[in-house]
Amino acid sequence: MSNKERIQLIESPRDAIQGIKHFIYTDKKINYINQLIDSNLFYCIDFGSFVSPKAVPQLQDTIQVLEGLEKNNDTKILAIIANEKGAEIAKPLDKIDFLGYPFSISETFQQRNVNSTIAQSYQRIEHIKNIMASGKQELVVYISMAFGNPYSDLWNTDLVLEWIEKLSALGISRFSIADTTSEASPESIKMLFTLIKHTFPRSEFSIHLHSRAENALLKIEAAHEAGCRIFEGAVMGYGGCPFAQDELVGNIPMEMLIHRFRNPNEDKIQDLLSGFQKLIAIKK
Repeated sequence: MSNKERIQLIESPRDAIQGIKHFIYTDKKINYINQLIDSNLFYCIDFGSFVSPKAVPQLQDTIQVLEGLEKNNDTKILAIIANEKGAEIAKPLDKIDFLGYPFSISETFQQRNVNSTIAQSYQRIEHIKNIMASGKQELVVYISMAFGNPYSDLWNTDLVLEWIEKLSALGISRFSIADTTSEASPESIKMLFTLIKHTFPRSEFSIHLHSRAENALLKIEAAHEAGCRIFEGAVMGYGGCPFAQDELVGNIPMEMLIHRFRNPNEDKIQDLLSGFQKLIAIKK
């Protein structure tokens, strides 16, 4: 497979477990994420976040989890931040390769998710970039609600392009195009991602879709046809944003992406499924 066709997968246990009510023991998280690393199936693992423990109590042990991770191959590690404080905390942590900031182009969701307006979040990203300037970590900006929103907030493709252009002017070159509440159809995914790729050919774009299982593969194929080569998902399709809506729509099942693009030994997939089931089980 040529570099142009090379597919990279990003597994997001952080997104998968952040809404689970019972607290998952730290050692279970460490063991599971190390299993993901050892599989060598993933370009990157979105493992945790530096946000308020009151907002996302499940991820309050992110630093302790990080300390237990064994990076024994080229798998990258990403953590989510919501403000400058998160960037300050994460900056000296050498195991982390990427920091992700959720930037919603829906005013309602930006307030719900990180308690700021879109304009304030834009300024916050500029400050975060300055904090990170002397470090080795790279910033990934998630363009959340990129395919529309359920709040009747303004949305159109020009708005998506406008904010990517403004963020690019700050030096951002890595973006995740996110469909937080499953607004996208295969047709809109193909149209928007094609437009983004052609408009910003020097930037790197992944896609982070939430979808019901019956539509997931159609959305994957639409993104691939549009030129997407970096796909995000979560084992068994678990997860979603606790601040998006009452009934969460899950992630793209990672096993579906692995079957589509990796075709590994079936035992390897079963090991990941078993590992995740052990992770979320209430018993230690």
